[in-house]
Amino acid sequence: MRRADRLFQIVQILRNRRMVTAKALAERLEVSERTIYRDIQVLSLSGIPIEGEAGVGYMLRHSLDIPPIMFSAAELEALVIGARMVKTWAGKELGHSAQSVLDKVTAVVPAELREQLERSKLFALRFSPREDLDVTMDICRKALDGKRLLCMDYRRADGTFSRRRIRPLGLYFWGNVWTLVGWCELRGDFRNFRLDRILRALVLDDVFTDDVGQTLQDFIRRMHCSPQ
Repeated sequence: MRRADRLFQIVQILRNRRMVTAKALAERLEVSERTIYRDIQVLSLSGIPIEGEAGVGYMLRHSLDIPPIMFSAAELEALVIGARMVKTWAGKELGHSAQSVLDKVTAVVPAELREQLERSKLFALRFSPREDLDVTMDICRKALDGKRLLCMDYRRADGTFSRRRIRPLGLYFWGNVWTLVGWCELRGDFRNFRLDRILRALVLDDVFTDDVGQTLQDFIRRMHCSPQ
């Protein structure tokens, strides 16, 4: 990465976070912490309002009016395939939003990059209708965003049916299958549910709070501690 590109990336990272350490910047940009210290000094001397210190972290004192669209050809390819995957595999609502992002990017990038974006040969395909993607995905996202309980009729792998009330905590994509992790009130424990086995889902008015031992972070910690 050219130094000018790296300096721009540092500013973009600082724009998006409150406080970032030199170590985190170095890992993100794949350089040494000493390089980051030098880059921060260069940015500060050039008038970028960065405050902080080594060992503590850095942040911008106020927002900057910097042109947000400065993409390389590879970054545009990443946006294209990412948006196409979202359109295919992440539900109707996010699919429309992904296309909107592509339209906005296409409208502002230079002509030569626009041509490359439109010529991209990277695709994400789905050959048959999937109600779990077209309907259930959006319902689960609505419950997640609002921290609202979800009532659903679920068919297990052995064909048995059950009705569950869960606290939805996160959605995971496994290549062809989405799973919803949540705190199941019936089992009093974490459970994973395949979206393609959810027969009916209803977002309830009940809002839940992050109780100790029942959060997504608690689930992740449990998975990390589980024997491999």
